[in-house]
Amino acid sequence: MKFVKEMKADERLDLVCRMCPMHLLEPGDRLNCMKKGQVLEVLTDYDGALDDIPEWCKKCGQEFIGMEEDDECYKLYIRKAK
Repeated sequence: MKFVKEMKADERLDLVCRMCPMHLLEPGDRLNCMKKGQVLEVLTDYDGALDDIPEWCKKCGQEFIGMEEDDECYKLYIRKAK
């Protein structure tokens, strides 16, 4: 897992306390509304997202930039590639 610090995102998607599979469905919907090259920050407290989101990015042709962790949640960063 690649770690980043103080990444600037164009949009934020808060999925803290949301049930699976929302961590895979909602980022795709949000990215569809974004421009190529923009960065989406996904906030989640679901440990499974640490593996699922990078894999989802590979399958969907999006760029997984990395993640950051604080006391409350994980912040995963995705760049819209197409």
